[in-house]
Amino acid sequence: METASGPGLRERKKQRTRDALLHAALELFLTHGYERTTVDEIAEVVGVSQRTFFRYFTGKEEAVFFAHSIAESQFVDAVRHRPPDEAPLEALRQAVLEGWDGIGEAIEQIVPLELHLRTYRLIESTPVLFATHLRRQAELEEEIARVIADREGLDVDADPRPRVAVAVFGGVMRVTERLWSTDGDVSLSAMRELTLSYLDAVGPALAEKWRME
Repeated sequence: METASGPGLRERKKQRTRDALLHAALELFLTHGYERTTVDEIAEVVGVSQRTFFRYFTGKEEAVFFAHSIAESQFVDAVRHRPPDEAPLEALRQAVLEGWDGIGEAIEQIVPLELHLRTYRLIESTPVLFATHLRRQAELEEEIARVIADREGLDVDADPRPRVAVAVFGGVMRVTERLWSTDGDVSLSAMRELTLSYLDAVGPALAEKWRME
C-alpha cells in the first residue's frame, strides 16, 4: 500500500532490487567489459535469478542507459519550463547548466553519481553502446526541437530554426561529452566547466530572440 509520504514496503523492496541489479551491472560492465558480462553474472551478484533481472530491464543495454533516461527526461522538462522570454539557445544553455544539481540528486537515489559518470567512458569505448547512444541522442534532439518550436509558437516541420538550434546545441554537447569522458577528471564539475566554455563559443546569431515583440 502506498501512502502520501511515499511508496509502500513492497514497492520499496522492488526499488531496492532494481537499484542493486543496476549497481551490480554497471560495476561488472566497467570491470569486465559490457560484452563479456552476462545477465547471469549480474543476477548472481545480487542473489536473484535471471528471470528477476528481466522483470526490471529488457536487457543489458537498458541497464546501461537507465540513469541516462532519467537525466534526459529532467532536461526536457527543464527546457519546457524555462522563462518564455528567453532566446531558444539560451533556454537550452540554462536548462543544462542549472539542471545538473537536480539531475545528480535524482541519479544518486538509484546509483552512486560517480559510477554513473564512469559509464560515459564505457559507452564511448563500446561500439554497440556508442551506436545506441547516437540513436538516443537523435531521438532526444527531435523531442527538444518540438519543445522549442512549441515555446516559440512555430511549426517544427515548416520552420527549420528549432531543429537547427538543437542540432548546434547537440553538437556542442557531443563534443564536450567526448572530451570530458577521455580526460582524467571525470566529475560533474569538470563536465559543467567544459560545457560552459564550449556553449559560450557558439555564435551570437543563434542566441538571438526569434519571438516578435
